[in-house]
Amino acid sequence: MFYGAVVWDPWLIISQIICLQCLYYLTLGFFLSIFVGSRISRMSLIYFFDFSTITASTVTGWCAIVAFFLSSVAGAGFMLYLIERAKKCLDFSATLYIIHLFICLFYGGWPSSLTWWVVNLTCFALMAFLGEWLCIKRELREIPMTRLRSNV
Repeated sequence: MFYGAVVWDPWLIISQIICLQCLYYLTLGFFLSIFVGSRISRMSLIYFFDFSTITASTVTGWCAIVAFFLSSVAGAGFMLYLIERAKKCLDFSATLYIIHLFICLFYGGWPSSLTWWVVNLTCFALMAFLGEWLCIKRELREIPMTRLRSNV
Protein backbone atom coordinates (compact mmCIF):
# COMPACT_ATOMS: atom_id res chain seq x y z
CA MET A 1 0.00 0.00 0.00
CA PHE A 2 1.32 3.41 -0.89
CA TYR A 3 0.76 5.83 1.95
CA GLY A 4 1.25 9.03 -0.03
CA ALA A 5 -1.92 8.69 -2.06
CA VAL A 6 -4.99 9.56 -0.01
CA VAL A 7 -7.82 7.40 -1.26
CA TRP A 8 -11.24 7.35 0.33
CA ASP A 9 -12.16 3.68 0.55
CA PRO A 10 -15.15 3.21 2.87
CA TRP A 11 -15.26 -0.56 2.31
CA LEU A 12 -11.69 -0.89 3.52
CA ILE A 13 -12.44 1.20 6.61
CA ILE A 14 -15.60 -0.77 7.41
CA SER A 15 -13.81 -4.08 6.94
CA GLN A 16 -10.96 -2.91 9.18
CA ILE A 17 -13.45 -1.88 11.88
CA ILE A 18 -15.25 -5.24 11.67
CA CYS A 19 -11.99 -7.22 11.73
CA LEU A 20 -10.60 -5.24 14.65
CA GLN A 21 -13.86 -5.58 16.61
CA CYS A 22 -14.04 -9.34 15.99
CA LEU A 23 -10.40 -9.89 16.91
CA TYR A 24 -10.86 -7.80 20.06
CA TYR A 25 -13.82 -9.89 21.20
CA LEU A 26 -12.03 -13.14 20.31
CA THR A 27 -9.05 -12.21 22.46
CA LEU A 28 -11.31 -10.89 25.21
CA GLY A 29 -13.14 -14.21 25.18
CA PHE A 30 -9.84 -16.07 25.27
CA PHE A 31 -8.55 -14.10 28.24
CA LEU A 32 -11.90 -14.21 30.03
CA SER A 33 -12.01 -17.98 29.63
CA ILE A 34 -8.51 -18.26 31.09
CA PHE A 35 -8.90 -15.85 34.01
CA VAL A 36 -12.62 -15.83 34.79
CA GLY A 37 -13.49 -19.28 33.43
CA SER A 38 -11.25 -20.93 35.98
CA ARG A 39 -13.23 -19.28 38.81
CA ILE A 40 -16.82 -19.82 37.68
CA SER A 41 -18.84 -22.83 36.60
CA ARG A 42 -20.29 -21.41 33.36
CA MET A 43 -19.18 -18.56 31.10
CA SER A 44 -21.75 -16.25 29.54
CA LEU A 45 -21.94 -12.95 27.69
CA ILE A 46 -22.53 -11.17 30.98
CA TYR A 47 -18.75 -11.01 31.47
CA PHE A 48 -18.33 -9.30 28.11
CA PHE A 49 -21.10 -6.72 28.19
CA ASP A 50 -22.55 -6.24 31.69
CA PHE A 51 -20.99 -3.42 33.68
CA SER A 52 -21.61 -5.15 37.03
CA THR A 53 -18.97 -7.81 36.36
CA ILE A 54 -16.20 -5.21 36.19
CA THR A 55 -15.70 -4.66 39.89
CA ALA A 56 -12.72 -4.26 42.16
CA SER A 57 -14.49 -5.83 45.14
CA THR A 58 -14.19 -9.48 44.06
CA VAL A 59 -11.39 -11.67 42.76
CA THR A 60 -13.52 -12.58 39.73
CA GLY A 61 -13.96 -8.88 38.98
CA TRP A 62 -10.20 -8.36 39.12
CA CYS A 63 -9.74 -11.31 36.77
CA ALA A 64 -12.18 -9.69 34.34
CA ILE A 65 -10.29 -6.40 34.61
CA VAL A 66 -7.02 -8.15 33.78
CA ALA A 67 -8.68 -9.81 30.78
CA PHE A 68 -9.90 -6.43 29.51
CA PHE A 69 -6.41 -4.91 29.87
CA LEU A 70 -4.72 -7.82 28.11
CA SER A 71 -7.22 -7.70 25.26
CA SER A 72 -6.54 -3.98 24.79
CA VAL A 73 -2.82 -4.74 24.54
CA ALA A 74 -3.60 -7.44 21.98
CA GLY A 75 -5.84 -4.93 20.17
CA ALA A 76 -2.86 -2.60 19.83
CA GLY A 77 -0.96 -5.45 18.21
CA PHE A 78 -3.87 -6.10 15.87
CA MET A 79 -3.86 -2.45 14.84
CA LEU A 80 -0.20 -2.77 13.92
CA TYR A 81 -1.13 -5.31 11.24
CA LEU A 82 -4.66 -4.21 10.30
CA ILE A 83 -4.46 -0.42 10.38
CA GLU A 84 -0.72 0.08 9.80
CA ARG A 85 -0.85 3.86 10.27
CA ALA A 86 -0.08 5.63 13.55
CA LYS A 87 -2.38 8.55 12.84
CA LYS A 88 -5.39 6.21 12.46
CA CYS A 89 -4.89 4.27 15.71
CA LEU A 90 -6.77 6.78 17.88
CA ASP A 91 -9.75 6.76 15.50
CA PHE A 92 -9.99 2.98 15.33
CA SER A 93 -9.54 2.59 19.10
CA ALA A 94 -12.29 5.13 19.75
CA THR A 95 -14.55 3.39 17.25
CA LEU A 96 -13.96 0.03 18.90
CA TYR A 97 -14.80 1.29 22.38
CA ILE A 98 -17.80 3.34 21.20
CA ILE A 99 -19.23 0.22 19.55
CA HIS A 100 -18.49 -1.69 22.76
CA LEU A 101 -20.35 0.98 24.75
CA PHE A 102 -23.40 0.69 22.48
CA ILE A 103 -23.41 -3.10 22.77
CA CYS A 104 -23.18 -2.75 26.56
CA LEU A 105 -26.07 -0.25 26.48
CA PHE A 106 -28.27 -2.72 24.61
CA TYR A 107 -27.18 -5.67 26.74
CA GLY A 108 -27.23 -4.34 30.28
CA GLY A 109 -28.28 -0.71 30.25
CA TRP A 110 -26.28 2.40 30.97
CA PRO A 111 -23.01 1.51 32.76
CA SER A 112 -23.43 3.14 36.15
CA SER A 113 -20.30 1.65 37.68
CA LEU A 114 -17.35 4.00 38.04
CA THR A 115 -15.02 1.00 37.81
CA TRP A 116 -16.43 0.08 34.39
CA TRP A 117 -15.77 3.59 33.08
CA VAL A 118 -12.25 3.75 34.53
CA VAL A 119 -11.31 0.33 33.14
CA ASN A 120 -12.72 0.98 29.66
CA LEU A 121 -11.29 4.50 29.34
CA THR A 122 -7.89 3.27 30.54
CA CYS A 123 -8.02 0.33 28.12
CA PHE A 124 -8.99 2.72 25.32
CA ALA A 125 -6.01 4.97 26.08
CA LEU A 126 -3.70 1.99 26.39
CA MET A 127 -4.81 0.55 23.06
CA ALA A 128 -4.56 3.89 21.26
CA PHE A 129 -1.16 4.90 22.62
CA LEU A 130 0.41 1.46 22.38
CA GLY A 131 -0.95 1.01 18.86
CA GLU A 132 0.44 4.41 17.83
CA TRP A 133 3.80 3.61 19.39
CA LEU A 134 4.02 0.26 17.60
CA CYS A 135 3.00 1.79 14.27
CA ILE A 136 5.47 4.66 14.67
CA LYS A 137 8.25 2.17 15.40
CA ARG A 138 7.36 0.32 12.20
CA GLU A 139 7.05 3.50 10.13
CA LEU A 140 10.44 4.77 11.28
CA ARG A 141 12.33 1.59 10.45
CA GLU A 142 15.19 1.98 8.05
CA ILE A 143 14.32 1.06 4.49
CA PRO A 144 16.67 -1.69 3.28
CA MET A 145 18.44 -0.80 0.06
CA THR A 146 19.64 -3.66 -2.10
CA ARG A 147 22.67 -3.26 -4.28
CA LEU A 148 21.82 -2.24 -7.80
CA ARG A 149 25.02 -3.74 -9.22
CA SER A 150 27.10 -6.53 -7.92
CA ASN A 151 30.87 -6.58 -8.13
CA VAL A 152 31.43 -9.68 -10.23
